[in-house]
Amino acid sequence: MTASLDHRFTEFLLEAQALKFGEFTLKSGRQSPYFINAGAFNDGRKIARLGSFYAEKIIAEIEAGNLPKDIDTVFGPAYKGIPLGVSTAIALTNAHGMEVGYTFDRKEKKDHGDGGMMVGAQLKDGMKVLLVDDVMTAGTAVREVIPKLKAEADVEVVGLVLSVDRMEKTKDSDTSAVKAVEAEFGFPVFAIANVKEIFEAGQHIQTADGAPYVTPEIKAAAEAYLARYGA
Repeated sequence: MTASLDHRFTEFLLEAQALKFGEFTLKSGRQSPYFINAGAFNDGRKIARLGSFYAEKIIAEIEAGNLPKDIDTVFGPAYKGIPLGVSTAIALTNAHGMEVGYTFDRKEKKDHGDGGMMVGAQLKDGMKVLLVDDVMTAGTAVREVIPKLKAEADVEVVGLVLSVDRMEKTKDSDTSAVKAVEAEFGFPVFAIANVKEIFEAGQHIQTADGAPYVTPEIKAAAEAYLARYGA
């Protein structure tokens, strides 16, 4: 029997040392017992596998009727989203026969050569754009990038796919960042896995010495954190 997507993705996070346990101060200022480091996907093999997980999730949501089949381009916000968008587009084409472009933004507008704010598939009115990003904490990156997209063309943003949903409420509400973005912009947000799925899978995945990655102590710390900050 094939392991579920979230279980296989958790194995990959642990293998790539992208999922860490301990004490970490997040951008939000919260003290978290776990941290997902997108910088760990730092070679061709890892980023190719990461793109394949994104593509698998996208195809599943297309088959479920939650995303359209005719996505024109995958958009990854600079900078961390750039390799995500490129690797996802490659995986969708190579593994699933889905011809799709990739696009990312420049931090500053280029005034020479081809110019403009966008690199890759250029945005045009009516295009269906799928966003990809790593981990959403407050939705800041989305709120910054949507005006950039709309300034380029009258595109339709059909959804956002994350690697991990931390399932945390925002600082100023009891709503999760994911739900807040869905409500604000009107498109669905999906994650390859959420933290509850990751911690459940981690209890059944063993280290080299046969111990579970997620010990009872780690599980208790995670549950206490989610009890305080979870949405």
